[in-house]
Amino acid sequence: NAVIGTNEVTIIEILAHRTIAQRLKIKEAFKQSVGKELVDCLKSELTGNFEKVAVGLMMPAPVYDAYELRNAIKGAGTEEACLIDILASRSNAEMKEIVATYKKENDKSLEDDICGDTSGMFQRVLVSLLTAGRDESTKVDEAQAVQDAKDIYEAGEARWGTDEVKFLTVLCVRNRNHLLRVFQEYQKISGRDIEDSIKREMSGCLEDVFLAIVKCLKNKPAFFAERLYKSMKGLGTTDSVLIRIMVARAEIDMLDIKAEFLKIYGKTLHSFIKGDTSGDYRKILLELCGGEK
Repeated sequence: NAVIGTNEVTIIEILAHRTIAQRLKIKEAFKQSVGKELVDCLKSELTGNFEKVAVGLMMPAPVYDAYELRNAIKGAGTEEACLIDILASRSNAEMKEIVATYKKENDKSLEDDICGDTSGMFQRVLVSLLTAGRDESTKVDEAQAVQDAKDIYEAGEARWGTDEVKFLTVLCVRNRNHLLRVFQEYQKISGRDIEDSIKREMSGCLEDVFLAIVKCLKNKPAFFAERLYKSMKGLGTTDSVLIRIMVARAEIDMLDIKAEFLKIYGKTLHSFIKGDTSGDYRKILLELCGGEK
């Protein structure tokens, strides 16, 4: 069993200080030299949250996302937070890779699995996000932006009951620059931030997914900073969220997330992780987080 002769320090050094491309090379070399899969060895020798981080770090981004989605769906009860964190924040290109990878790894389509596990308007928003069809141009159609803001206002604040489809159509289809303009117009028309209106008009997972979409459009690193903060503040730690974000964003926007965290909460992400975790789990997360600044 003890093929790697568990030396946690070495594992942390190797996994946290390499890029995913380098880790995949290490994985190949390991298999070549000992005739076993490195991931299987990690699984048999490590435990708990440390194991989860180590195993996650051995997967390329779309594989890790697909793996997390599968786990969120297949358990007893769905972990909606995971579906929202991933699907509301990935680019079209990332989403297409996730969908393809999921199919390859599970012999089932992600859409079918999500439809089997969610319902109503929440399901419809996720299905829309899965199509990875958001306009990715940068052009703002002024007249359309005003119209979109009016449509959302009339679908929500201005009437009894909310026409959620209107929100879906605007928030899931239009490009980012256009939507930032829509949000400004919305503020003018309604006197409220779009986020406040979503909170007033909706509840549960639907509220969560629309808020996540809006926050990611406004400032994605700030969205992840808030998710990390909420996973640690108060009693207990939501390790699933902490691990997922630290592993998935390590090579993408961790520096930006750290900067936003400090700006919003006045404390470093490093100090939060340090105070909230322990042992090798803490060590590897702090390595992924990078310096104390």
